[in-house]
Amino acid sequence: MGLKEKVEEVIEKEIRPALIRDGGNIAVVDVDEESGEVKVKLLGSCYGCPMSQITLTMFVEQHLKSRVPEVKKVTPV
Repeated sequence: MGLKEKVEEVIEKEIRPALIRDGGNIAVVDVDEESGEVKVKLLGSCYGCPMSQITLTMFVEQHLKSRVPEVKKVTPV
């Protein structure tokens, strides 16, 4: 299983359900296998929310890094 598949699985099973409970959502835009950078777009109530940067770094990025060690950085687009 490649990096993109691992990232999408964790997002689908663990991250997205938590965001949906709060009226938001997330889309994977790109996964760079070499650098470990994951580009995501926050959707729904997460888009434009003042807390979105905290959600991105404290929840999405930390969770992805802990479950998929190859992930080095999560960037919003």
